[in-house]
Amino acid sequence: MPQINKISPHNVVPDRSLTPLRVVLTAFFALDGFVFAGWVVRIPAIKSQTGASAGALGLALLGVSAGAVITMMLTGRLCRRFGSHLVTVVCGVLLSLSVVLPPLTHSVPALGLVLLVFGAAYGGMNVAMNSAAVDLVAALRRPVMPGFHAAYSLGGMLGAGLGGLVAGQLSPTRHLLGIAAFALVVTAVAGRVLLRQDVPASPDHPEEAHNEVRPLPDGRVRGLVAVFGLIALCTAYGEGALADWGALHLEQDLDAHPGVAAAGYSCFALAMTIGRLSGTALLERLGRTRTLVGGGTTAALGMLLGSLAPSTWAALLGFAVTGLGLANIFPVAIERAGALAGASGVAVASTLGYGGLLLGPPAIGFMTDWYSLPAALTSVAALAALAAVIGFATRRAAVA
Repeated sequence: MPQINKISPHNVVPDRSLTPLRVVLTAFFALDGFVFAGWVVRIPAIKSQTGASAGALGLALLGVSAGAVITMMLTGRLCRRFGSHLVTVVCGVLLSLSVVLPPLTHSVPALGLVLLVFGAAYGGMNVAMNSAAVDLVAALRRPVMPGFHAAYSLGGMLGAGLGGLVAGQLSPTRHLLGIAAFALVVTAVAGRVLLRQDVPASPDHPEEAHNEVRPLPDGRVRGLVAVFGLIALCTAYGEGALADWGALHLEQDLDAHPGVAAAGYSCFALAMTIGRLSGTALLERLGRTRTLVGGGTTAALGMLLGSLAPSTWAALLGFAVTGLGLANIFPVAIERAGALAGASGVAVASTLGYGGLLLGPPAIGFMTDWYSLPAALTSVAALAALAAVIGFATRRAAVA
Protein backbone atom coordinates (compact mmCIF):
# COMPACT_ATOMS: atom_id res chain seq x y z
CA MET A 1 0.00 0.00 0.00
CA PRO A 2 1.48 3.37 -0.94
CA GLN A 3 2.75 5.46 1.92
CA ILE A 4 2.28 8.81 0.25
CA ASN A 5 -0.22 9.83 2.92
CA LYS A 6 1.95 9.01 5.91
CA ILE A 7 2.95 11.98 8.05
CA SER A 8 6.47 11.96 9.37
CA PRO A 9 7.20 13.72 12.64
CA HIS A 10 10.17 15.29 10.87
CA ASN A 11 7.76 17.18 8.63
CA VAL A 12 5.93 18.78 11.54
CA VAL A 13 6.32 22.52 11.84
CA PRO A 14 6.36 23.30 15.56
CA ASP A 15 4.64 26.57 16.48
CA ARG A 16 3.94 27.18 20.14
CA SER A 17 1.89 30.24 19.19
CA LEU A 18 -0.80 27.84 17.97
CA THR A 19 -1.17 26.17 21.36
CA PRO A 20 -3.83 28.62 22.68
CA LEU A 21 -5.87 28.07 19.52
CA ARG A 22 -5.66 24.30 19.93
CA VAL A 23 -6.71 24.55 23.59
CA VAL A 24 -9.76 26.74 22.98
CA LEU A 25 -10.92 24.65 20.02
CA THR A 26 -10.66 21.56 22.23
CA ALA A 27 -12.81 23.39 24.78
CA PHE A 28 -15.48 24.13 22.17
CA PHE A 29 -15.58 20.50 21.03
CA ALA A 30 -15.94 19.31 24.63
CA LEU A 31 -18.61 21.93 25.30
CA ASP A 32 -20.60 20.84 22.25
CA GLY A 33 -20.70 17.23 23.46
CA PHE A 34 -21.46 18.29 27.04
CA VAL A 35 -24.45 20.48 26.10
CA PHE A 36 -25.93 17.97 23.68
CA ALA A 37 -25.64 15.11 26.18
CA GLY A 38 -27.26 17.27 28.86
CA TRP A 39 -30.31 17.67 26.64
CA VAL A 40 -30.44 14.00 25.65
CA VAL A 41 -30.60 12.66 29.21
CA ARG A 42 -33.63 14.87 29.97
CA ILE A 43 -35.67 13.63 26.99
CA PRO A 44 -37.73 11.18 29.13
CA ALA A 45 -38.73 13.93 31.57
CA ILE A 46 -39.63 16.34 28.80
CA LYS A 47 -41.64 13.60 27.08
CA SER A 48 -43.73 13.25 30.24
CA GLN A 49 -44.04 17.01 30.59
CA THR A 50 -45.42 17.45 27.07
CA GLY A 51 -47.59 14.32 27.23
CA ALA A 52 -46.10 13.12 23.95
CA SER A 53 -46.60 9.59 22.70
CA ALA A 54 -43.57 7.70 21.42
CA GLY A 55 -44.51 8.48 17.84
CA ALA A 56 -45.16 12.16 18.52
CA LEU A 57 -41.88 12.47 20.38
CA GLY A 58 -40.08 10.91 17.43
CA LEU A 59 -41.56 13.53 15.13
CA ALA A 60 -40.58 16.33 17.51
CA LEU A 61 -37.03 15.00 17.75
CA LEU A 62 -36.78 15.30 13.97
CA GLY A 63 -36.60 19.03 14.65
CA VAL A 64 -33.04 18.61 15.91
CA SER A 65 -32.06 16.73 12.77
CA ALA A 66 -33.85 19.09 10.39
CA GLY A 67 -32.38 22.18 12.00
CA ALA A 68 -28.88 20.71 11.94
CA VAL A 69 -28.98 19.56 8.32
CA ILE A 70 -30.44 22.83 7.04
CA THR A 71 -27.94 24.96 8.94
CA MET A 72 -24.84 22.93 8.14
CA MET A 73 -24.79 24.00 4.49
CA LEU A 74 -25.52 27.62 5.39
CA THR A 75 -22.75 27.62 8.00
CA GLY A 76 -20.18 26.65 5.39
CA ARG A 77 -21.02 29.84 3.49
CA LEU A 78 -20.96 31.93 6.66
CA CYS A 79 -17.50 30.59 7.53
CA ARG A 80 -16.24 31.58 4.09
CA ARG A 81 -17.70 35.06 4.53
CA PHE A 82 -16.97 35.86 8.17
CA GLY A 83 -14.38 33.28 9.21
CA SER A 84 -14.83 30.08 11.18
CA HIS A 85 -13.66 31.56 14.50
CA LEU A 86 -16.42 34.18 14.69
CA VAL A 87 -19.09 31.72 13.52
CA THR A 88 -17.95 29.18 16.15
CA VAL A 89 -18.38 31.72 18.95
CA VAL A 90 -21.78 32.91 17.71
CA CYS A 91 -23.04 29.35 17.38
CA GLY A 92 -21.67 28.58 20.84
CA VAL A 93 -23.80 31.38 22.28
CA LEU A 94 -26.88 30.23 20.36
CA LEU A 95 -26.38 26.62 21.46
CA SER A 96 -26.02 27.70 25.09
CA LEU A 97 -29.21 29.76 24.97
CA SER A 98 -31.32 27.30 22.98
CA VAL A 99 -30.71 24.32 25.30
CA VAL A 100 -32.96 25.97 27.92
CA LEU A 101 -35.96 26.06 25.55
CA PRO A 102 -37.16 22.39 25.47
CA PRO A 103 -38.23 22.18 29.16
CA LEU A 104 -40.23 25.40 28.73
CA THR A 105 -42.59 23.74 26.25
CA HIS A 106 -45.84 21.96 27.12
CA SER A 107 -46.95 20.64 23.73
CA VAL A 108 -45.42 18.51 21.00
CA PRO A 109 -45.61 21.20 18.26
CA ALA A 110 -43.88 23.72 20.53
CA LEU A 111 -41.20 21.17 21.40
CA GLY A 112 -40.59 20.46 17.72
CA LEU A 113 -40.16 24.17 16.98
CA VAL A 114 -37.66 24.83 19.76
CA LEU A 115 -35.74 21.69 18.83
CA LEU A 116 -35.49 23.09 15.31
CA VAL A 117 -33.69 26.10 16.81
CA PHE A 118 -31.52 23.92 19.03
CA GLY A 119 -30.61 21.67 16.09
CA ALA A 120 -29.72 24.69 13.96
CA ALA A 121 -27.30 25.95 16.61
CA TYR A 122 -25.85 22.47 17.12
CA GLY A 123 -25.31 21.84 13.41
CA GLY A 124 -23.83 25.28 12.86
CA MET A 125 -21.36 24.89 15.70
CA ASN A 126 -20.26 21.48 14.42
CA VAL A 127 -19.42 22.82 10.97
CA ALA A 128 -17.76 26.00 12.26
CA MET A 129 -15.50 24.39 14.86
CA ASN A 130 -14.55 21.57 12.49
CA SER A 131 -13.65 24.15 9.85
CA ALA A 132 -11.45 25.96 12.36
CA ALA A 133 -9.87 22.65 13.36
CA VAL A 134 -9.12 21.79 9.72
CA ASP A 135 -7.16 25.05 9.34
CA LEU A 136 -5.20 24.29 12.50
CA VAL A 137 -4.42 20.73 11.36
CA ALA A 138 -3.04 22.13 8.09
CA ALA A 139 -0.89 24.67 9.93
CA LEU A 140 0.47 22.15 12.44
CA ARG A 141 0.98 19.50 9.75
CA ARG A 142 -0.01 16.95 12.35
CA PRO A 143 -3.17 14.79 12.25
CA VAL A 144 -4.62 16.14 15.49
CA MET A 145 -8.27 16.07 14.40
CA PRO A 146 -9.06 12.87 16.40
CA GLY A 147 -8.07 14.69 19.57
CA PHE A 148 -10.79 17.28 19.02
CA HIS A 149 -13.39 14.58 18.46
CA ALA A 150 -12.13 12.77 21.57
CA ALA A 151 -12.87 15.98 23.48
CA TYR A 152 -16.41 15.92 22.08
CA SER A 153 -16.81 12.31 23.24
CA LEU A 154 -15.44 13.10 26.70
CA GLY A 155 -17.72 16.11 26.98
CA GLY A 156 -20.67 13.93 26.06
CA MET A 157 -19.77 11.28 28.62
CA LEU A 158 -19.39 13.97 31.31
CA GLY A 159 -22.68 15.61 30.35
CA ALA A 160 -24.53 12.29 30.40
CA GLY A 161 -22.97 11.29 33.73
CA LEU A 162 -23.82 14.60 35.35
CA GLY A 163 -27.33 14.43 33.98
CA GLY A 164 -27.83 11.00 35.46
CA LEU A 165 -26.68 12.24 38.86
CA VAL A 166 -28.96 15.28 39.00
CA ALA A 167 -31.99 13.79 37.21
CA GLY A 168 -33.68 12.93 40.49
CA GLN A 169 -32.65 16.16 42.20
CA LEU A 170 -33.27 18.92 39.67
CA SER A 171 -36.10 19.60 37.27
CA PRO A 172 -35.20 19.66 33.55
CA THR A 173 -35.62 23.44 33.58
CA ARG A 174 -33.12 24.00 36.39
CA HIS A 175 -30.71 21.39 35.08
CA LEU A 176 -30.60 22.79 31.54
CA LEU A 177 -30.53 26.36 32.83
CA GLY A 178 -27.41 25.45 34.80
CA ILE A 179 -25.88 23.90 31.69
CA ALA A 180 -26.71 27.04 29.71
CA ALA A 181 -25.07 29.30 32.30
CA PHE A 182 -21.95 27.13 32.38
CA ALA A 183 -21.82 26.97 28.59
CA LEU A 184 -22.12 30.74 28.26
CA VAL A 185 -19.22 31.24 30.66
CA VAL A 186 -17.05 28.76 28.75
CA THR A 187 -18.03 30.35 25.43
CA ALA A 188 -17.20 33.82 26.75
CA VAL A 189 -13.78 32.79 28.06
CA ALA A 190 -12.77 30.52 25.20
CA GLY A 191 -14.42 32.73 22.59
CA ARG A 192 -12.45 35.75 23.68
CA VAL A 193 -9.23 33.84 23.07
CA LEU A 194 -10.48 32.34 19.82
CA LEU A 195 -11.47 35.71 18.34
CA ARG A 196 -7.99 37.04 19.04
CA GLN A 197 -6.41 34.22 17.04
CA ASP A 198 -5.86 34.65 13.32
CA VAL A 199 -6.78 31.75 11.09
CA PRO A 200 -3.41 29.94 10.77
CA ALA A 201 -1.88 29.57 7.34
CA SER A 202 -0.74 26.20 6.07
CA PRO A 203 3.06 26.02 5.68
CA ASP A 204 2.48 24.69 2.17
CA HIS A 205 -0.09 27.34 1.24
CA PRO A 206 0.60 30.51 3.26
CA GLU A 207 -1.69 32.53 1.04
CA GLU A 208 -4.70 30.56 2.35
CA ALA A 209 -4.66 32.15 5.78
CA HIS A 210 -8.37 33.01 5.73
CA ASN A 211 -11.39 30.89 4.96
CA GLU A 212 -12.89 33.38 2.57
CA VAL A 213 -9.93 33.41 0.16
CA ARG A 214 -9.88 29.66 -0.43
CA PRO A 215 -10.98 29.07 -4.04
CA LEU A 216 -14.30 27.40 -4.70
CA PRO A 217 -13.85 23.69 -5.42
CA ASP A 218 -14.12 22.35 -8.96
CA GLY A 219 -16.21 19.36 -9.98
CA ARG A 220 -13.56 16.74 -9.23
CA VAL A 221 -12.92 18.13 -5.77
CA ARG A 222 -16.66 18.25 -5.06
CA GLY A 223 -16.82 14.59 -5.99
CA LEU A 224 -13.99 13.72 -3.60
CA VAL A 225 -15.64 15.73 -0.82
CA ALA A 226 -18.84 13.75 -1.37
CA VAL A 227 -16.85 10.52 -1.18
CA PHE A 228 -15.34 11.50 2.15
CA GLY A 229 -18.83 12.48 3.27
CA LEU A 230 -19.96 8.97 2.37
CA ILE A 231 -17.19 7.56 4.56
CA ALA A 232 -18.44 9.77 7.41
CA LEU A 233 -21.98 8.51 6.76
CA CYS A 234 -20.86 4.88 7.07
CA THR A 235 -19.31 5.65 10.46
CA ALA A 236 -22.20 7.71 11.82
CA TYR A 237 -24.67 5.02 10.74
CA GLY A 238 -23.00 2.64 13.16
CA GLU A 239 -23.05 5.18 16.00
CA GLY A 240 -26.75 5.83 15.58
CA ALA A 241 -27.61 2.15 15.25
CA LEU A 242 -25.72 1.09 18.37
CA ALA A 243 -27.04 4.01 20.42
CA ASP A 244 -30.65 3.09 19.73
CA TRP A 245 -30.57 -0.68 19.24
CA GLY A 246 -27.51 -2.06 21.03
CA ALA A 247 -29.10 -2.40 24.46
CA LEU A 248 -32.26 -3.94 23.00
CA HIS A 249 -30.19 -6.55 21.16
CA LEU A 250 -28.40 -7.56 24.35
CA GLU A 251 -31.57 -7.74 26.44
CA GLN A 252 -33.95 -9.19 23.86
CA ASP A 253 -31.73 -11.56 21.88
CA LEU A 254 -29.14 -12.56 24.49
CA ASP A 255 -31.27 -12.34 27.67
CA ALA A 256 -28.86 -9.90 29.30
CA HIS A 257 -29.80 -8.20 32.57
CA PRO A 258 -31.12 -4.66 31.88
CA GLY A 259 -28.15 -3.16 33.71
CA VAL A 260 -25.69 -5.14 31.61
CA ALA A 261 -27.62 -4.32 28.45
CA ALA A 262 -27.42 -0.62 29.26
CA ALA A 263 -23.64 -0.97 29.45
CA GLY A 264 -23.48 -2.02 25.80
CA TYR A 265 -23.40 1.47 24.37
CA SER A 266 -21.09 2.61 27.18
CA CYS A 267 -18.55 -0.02 26.08
CA PHE A 268 -18.82 1.24 22.52
CA ALA A 269 -18.56 4.92 23.48
CA LEU A 270 -15.64 4.40 25.85
CA ALA A 271 -13.72 2.39 23.27
CA MET A 272 -14.36 5.09 20.67
CA THR A 273 -13.07 7.76 23.06
CA ILE A 274 -9.91 5.77 23.79
CA GLY A 275 -9.41 5.23 20.07
CA ARG A 276 -9.68 8.95 19.37
CA LEU A 277 -7.31 9.88 22.18
CA SER A 278 -4.68 7.69 20.53
CA GLY A 279 -5.72 8.76 17.02
CA THR A 280 -2.95 11.30 16.38
CA ALA A 281 -0.21 8.81 17.25
CA LEU A 282 -1.93 6.17 15.14
CA LEU A 283 -2.21 8.46 12.12
CA GLU A 284 1.42 9.55 12.41
CA ARG A 285 2.52 5.93 12.52
CA LEU A 286 0.20 4.38 9.92
CA GLY A 287 -0.99 7.28 7.78
CA ARG A 288 -4.55 8.09 6.78
CA THR A 289 -5.12 5.30 4.28
CA ARG A 290 -4.09 2.50 6.62
CA THR A 291 -6.05 4.10 9.45
CA LEU A 292 -9.21 4.27 7.34
CA VAL A 293 -8.81 0.76 5.93
CA GLY A 294 -7.71 -0.79 9.22
CA GLY A 295 -10.41 1.03 11.18
CA GLY A 296 -13.18 0.02 8.80
CA THR A 297 -12.01 -3.60 8.75
CA THR A 298 -11.71 -3.73 12.54
CA ALA A 299 -15.17 -2.24 12.98
CA ALA A 300 -16.68 -4.69 10.49
CA LEU A 301 -15.20 -7.69 12.30
CA GLY A 302 -16.17 -6.28 15.69
CA MET A 303 -19.76 -5.69 14.64
CA LEU A 304 -20.09 -9.16 13.18
CA LEU A 305 -19.07 -10.45 16.61
CA GLY A 306 -21.35 -7.99 18.39
CA SER A 307 -24.41 -8.84 16.33
CA LEU A 308 -23.98 -12.61 15.88
CA ALA A 309 -22.22 -13.71 19.10
CA PRO A 310 -24.17 -16.25 21.17
CA SER A 311 -23.21 -14.72 24.54
CA THR A 312 -23.59 -11.31 26.15
CA TRP A 313 -19.92 -10.86 26.99
CA ALA A 314 -18.79 -11.73 23.49
CA ALA A 315 -21.28 -9.18 22.14
CA LEU A 316 -19.97 -6.52 24.54
CA LEU A 317 -16.45 -7.27 23.33
CA GLY A 318 -17.69 -6.89 19.76
CA PHE A 319 -19.24 -3.51 20.58
CA ALA A 320 -15.94 -2.33 22.08
CA VAL A 321 -13.93 -3.50 19.06
CA THR A 322 -16.42 -1.72 16.81
CA GLY A 323 -15.90 1.51 18.74
CA LEU A 324 -12.13 1.24 18.41
CA GLY A 325 -12.45 0.64 14.68
CA LEU A 326 -14.86 3.49 13.97
CA ALA A 327 -13.12 5.97 16.28
CA ASN A 328 -10.92 7.81 13.81
CA ILE A 329 -12.76 7.31 10.52
CA PHE A 330 -15.17 10.22 10.96
CA PRO A 331 -12.49 12.75 12.07
CA VAL A 332 -10.21 11.79 9.17
CA ALA A 333 -13.05 12.04 6.65
CA ILE A 334 -14.10 15.49 7.87
CA GLU A 335 -10.49 16.71 7.94
CA ARG A 336 -9.84 15.50 4.38
CA ALA A 337 -13.03 17.12 3.10
CA GLY A 338 -12.02 20.39 4.77
CA ALA A 339 -8.49 20.22 3.39
CA LEU A 340 -9.90 19.78 -0.12
CA ALA A 341 -12.64 22.40 -0.06
CA GLY A 342 -12.45 24.46 3.12
CA ALA A 343 -15.55 25.23 5.16
CA SER A 344 -17.85 24.21 2.32
CA GLY A 345 -16.18 20.79 2.26
CA VAL A 346 -16.68 20.39 6.01
CA ALA A 347 -20.32 21.39 5.59
CA VAL A 348 -20.98 18.81 2.86
CA ALA A 349 -19.19 15.97 4.66
CA SER A 350 -20.81 16.84 7.99
CA THR A 351 -24.26 16.91 6.42
CA LEU A 352 -23.74 13.50 4.82
CA GLY A 353 -22.28 12.14 8.05
CA TYR A 354 -25.18 13.46 10.08
CA GLY A 355 -27.48 11.85 7.55
CA GLY A 356 -25.94 8.51 8.47
CA LEU A 357 -26.68 9.17 12.12
CA LEU A 358 -30.33 9.74 11.18
CA LEU A 359 -30.47 6.83 8.75
CA GLY A 360 -29.11 4.18 11.10
CA PRO A 361 -31.86 3.79 13.72
CA PRO A 362 -34.89 3.67 11.36
CA ALA A 363 -33.04 1.46 8.86
CA ILE A 364 -32.25 -1.02 11.61
CA GLY A 365 -35.90 -0.92 12.67
CA PHE A 366 -37.19 -1.74 9.19
CA MET A 367 -34.66 -4.54 8.70
CA THR A 368 -35.58 -5.97 12.10
CA ASP A 369 -39.20 -6.21 10.99
CA TRP A 370 -38.15 -7.94 7.78
CA TYR A 371 -35.51 -10.27 9.22
CA SER A 372 -34.28 -10.03 12.83
CA LEU A 373 -32.37 -7.55 14.97
CA PRO A 374 -29.06 -9.49 14.86
CA ALA A 375 -29.30 -9.68 11.07
CA ALA A 376 -30.16 -5.97 10.88
CA LEU A 377 -27.13 -5.03 12.99
CA THR A 378 -24.83 -6.74 10.49
CA SER A 379 -25.56 -3.76 8.21
CA VAL A 380 -23.26 -1.77 10.51
CA ALA A 381 -20.48 -4.23 9.65
CA ALA A 382 -21.31 -3.97 5.95
CA LEU A 383 -21.07 -0.17 5.93
CA ALA A 384 -17.85 -0.22 7.98
CA ALA A 385 -16.38 -2.57 5.38
CA LEU A 386 -17.60 -0.22 2.65
CA ALA A 387 -15.80 2.67 4.38
CA ALA A 388 -12.61 0.60 4.34
CA VAL A 389 -12.99 -0.10 0.62
CA ILE A 390 -13.65 3.56 -0.17
CA GLY A 391 -10.70 4.59 2.01
CA PHE A 392 -8.41 2.37 -0.03
CA ALA A 393 -9.89 3.48 -3.36
CA THR A 394 -9.35 7.15 -2.48
CA ARG A 395 -5.87 6.66 -1.01
CA ARG A 396 -4.26 9.14 -3.40
CA ALA A 397 -6.74 11.80 -2.29
CA ALA A 398 -5.74 11.19 1.35
CA VAL A 399 -2.31 12.72 0.86
CA ALA A 400 -1.37 14.73 3.90
